[in-house]
Order: sequence, then structure tokens, then C-alpha cells
Amino acid sequence: MAGGAIVNAGKGKEYPGKMTLFVLLASLVASSGGLIFGYDLGISGGVTSMESFLVKFFPSVLQKEEEDTSTSQYCKFDSQLLTAFTSSLYLAALVASFFASTVTRVFGRKWSMFGGGITFLAGSAINGAAENVFMLILGRILLGIGVGFANQSVPLYLSEMAPAKLRGMLNIGFQLMITVGILAATLINYATAKISGGWGWRVSLALAAVPAAIITVGSLFLPDTPNSLIERGHNDRAKAMLQKIRGTDDIQSEYDDIVAASEEAKTVQHPWSNIIKKKYRPQLTMSILIPFFQQLTGINVIMFYAPVLFKTIGFGDDASLMSAVITGLVNMFATFVSIATVDKFGRRILFLEGGTQMLISQIIVGSLIGIKFGTSGEATLSKEYAFLVVFFICVFVAAFAWSWGPLGWLVPSEIFPLEIRSAGQAINVSVNMFFTFVIGQFFLTMLCHMKFGLFYFFAGWELIMTIFIALFLPETKNVPIEEMVLVWKRHWFWGKFIADEDVDV
Repeated sequence: MAGGAIVNAGKGKEYPGKMTLFVLLASLVASSGGLIFGYDLGISGGVTSMESFLVKFFPSVLQKEEEDTSTSQYCKFDSQLLTAFTSSLYLAALVASFFASTVTRVFGRKWSMFGGGITFLAGSAINGAAENVFMLILGRILLGIGVGFANQSVPLYLSEMAPAKLRGMLNIGFQLMITVGILAATLINYATAKISGGWGWRVSLALAAVPAAIITVGSLFLPDTPNSLIERGHNDRAKAMLQKIRGTDDIQSEYDDIVAASEEAKTVQHPWSNIIKKKYRPQLTMSILIPFFQQLTGINVIMFYAPVLFKTIGFGDDASLMSAVITGLVNMFATFVSIATVDKFGRRILFLEGGTQMLISQIIVGSLIGIKFGTSGEATLSKEYAFLVVFFICVFVAAFAWSWGPLGWLVPSEIFPLEIRSAGQAINVSVNMFFTFVIGQFFLTMLCHMKFGLFYFFAGWELIMTIFIALFLPETKNVPIEEMVLVWKRHWFWGKFIADEDVDV
């Protein structure tokens, strides 16, 4: 056996090495790519609930809210043009993720992050200066390109830099930064909504330049991952980098495995056609279904439209924004639970517990709203009742924040072999963005027609996804990325797709 690798029964090899300050700092900088995604998730809902923003760009929505007293609470904000403002970003991110796949593979992960930061900067400038809906949508498209590039490259970078036994903790730094971005956005919205003169929304949208500048500048100082260096033919630099990030000279075994994976990857001329081969069926299935299920938890209903949602169910303007701040705080702090437990207890138990908790809390929230509003949508909430609704929404957000939120990015980024890794991550991001777009575009219409039943709709999906994880996702904690094929080979279902000759470790 080469080097100092240890065979851990049932898990493959354990390579020598430790967490180094160098890796921690690099991972922290790379994770900041999550800030741009989180900031956008948090900012758009607050901005679209500001009266001055609606007066300038969507007066018909405001007119319907103020004049049509017959309109159900559920239907107050049902405007396809308004939701196009929010959801256009995710359609752009979907398309951009495929281009980002090539950039990530050919030029390295860090330059993909840099490109994402630059386009996000441009988008924030256009949105902050917007004078018409066209400028708004153009800015959102540029923001979407930035999100597509960052979401493609950051999880890959983190998974490749981290030691196997700490990969979960470091990768979840990306999700933590998303939650920090959401919280920062909701706090900024809470403050800018009080600015007199009606230009607070410009501040909210333009401040997206801050997280964009962090990842743009930060990416210039990031080292390339050993996997990316070997993939691009810089073997000597890769070996030196591996020694640096592992804090030991005893890296020969891990280095040899990465080189072997790279040599195999070079035989793959067309990763997009290769990824549909039978032996990659488990990874392909997960890269499609995990982001699909992540969006059908209903979390983006809360994060996109938290202020609008709370306003719709009877909260005042200040109360709705404050409730969004509370859910943002819960989202951020609950993510630390995942960071602390994901490498100790594993991915499966967090998925299963989180899914069950989301299912229960979603049913309770739907029932609370249904009891008060019925199908007519006509009612006002007492402070006590409103507190109860917010409490169970927070229970839901906490469950997502330590399960499907971070693991929806972690698991797909760690399961692909090098030869199809960029393509696999592009599929993961594009599926995520597509269903984020779908939910963003049609949620308010669905709320208008399905009313409180919408919460039961999402609860049904949470039941399906929890059963899916229980049956089909093997545990991937502590397994080196280049050895992940062993996990699938041993699985009761996926093992039949992988021939003995495909397990070359």
C-alpha cells in the first residue's frame, strides 16, 4: 500500500493529515461565495414588500392591495411580473452553471469564483440604479450568472481542499455563509424600509456589491486545489500544495489516488455523455433528486417571501420584516448544529431528523393558518396567534438549516469522481436553480389558489424525500472522494449498477 494510508473497514482509506490553518483560511474565503446567494435570497422578499419599490415598478400590485378589499389575503401579491423580478435570477443561474462547469474544469475553481463575483458586482450596480423594470431584470440576470458560477465552484473547492474526516464541516461553511447573507439582507431591509424619501430599496439592492467584492477579491488570493492542479497538468505544484494543506509530507497515497483519478478523467473526452453511463447512475440520480427535493421543502417560500408572507397572513409592515429577521437568525444559528455534527453522526441521520421535523412543523403551520383564515383569507391575527405561527416557522427553518440546507450542497459535491465532477456539479446547480425559479415564479400564484393547502403540499414532498433518503442514500462521512465508489458498490440497490471492474481502488 502506498504512503501511510490506512484501510478503514467499510470506509476505504484514511489518509494522514490534519486540519491546517492554511486550509481553514482558504475555506473561509471560498465559503464567502455563499454570501452572494444568501444576500439575494434575503433581500428580494423585503424589497418587494416595500411600498416605495412597488409604487415605482409594480403599481398594479399596490393598487390591488389598497383598493380591492375583496381580494383574499392569500392573493394580495399574486403578480407574475413581480415574481419574475425575483425568479429571473435563478433562470440565469441555471444557464450560467453549464458554462461555469467548463471554466471550473479548464481554468480552475478559483477563477470560476472570480468570474461569479465580477458579474454579481455588475448586477448589483444596475439594480441599485434601476429606473425601469428592464434594468431590474437585467441586473437580476447578471446576479444570476454570478450565483451560477459561485454555486458551481465553491462546494467543489471546499470538498477538494478538506481532509475527508472534516469535509462535511468545511463544506457546510458555504451554507453558513448563505445564512449569514440572508440574515444581513433581512437586517438591511429592516433598516432601509425606514429611510424617508422612498429610496431605501436602492440601498438594499446596491449593497449586494459588498458580498460580491468579498468573493471577487478573496478569490484572487486563493490557492488552487491539488485535484484541479493535477487535472490541468501541474503535478509538481499539486504535490507541494497537498503537503501544505495536509500539514505533512506523508501524502504519497492520497497524491497517487488523485493522479490515478486524473489519468482516468483524461480518458473521458465528453463528461456530459459519460455521466449517463450505468456506473454513474447513483451519482446522477442524487445530483438531480437532492436539489429537486431541497427546493420542494418549501424553504424558499420562507426565505424569498418571508416579509411578503408574514404581511399576507396579517402582520404589519414592521412586524413582517422583524419576523423575517427572526427566521434569518434561527437559520444562521441552526447551521452550526450541522457543522458540529455532520462529520460525527453522518449525513443520513441529519437528513432523516430534519425531514421529519420539517414535515411536522409544515403541517402545524398550514393548520394554524387554515384555522384562522380558512379558504376566504379574511381574518386578523392576534399577537399570541402570530407568535405561534412564527414559532413553528422557526422550528421548520431550524430543521432545514441543519439538514437539507447544507447537505443539499455537501452530498452532491462529494460523490462524483474527478472525471465527471464539474459536469455533475453543474447538474446539481442547474436543477437547484431551475426549481428555485419554478417555486419563486409560481409560489404566490400557488398560495392564491391552494391557500393554506400549499403548506400541506410541501409537507407531502417532505414525507417522500425522507423516505427516499432512508432507502437510497448511503452514508458518505469520512470517505475520501476518490474512494466514494466503494460506498455505492456496497449499497443494496446501487451496487447492481456498478461492475467489479469499476471498483479500481
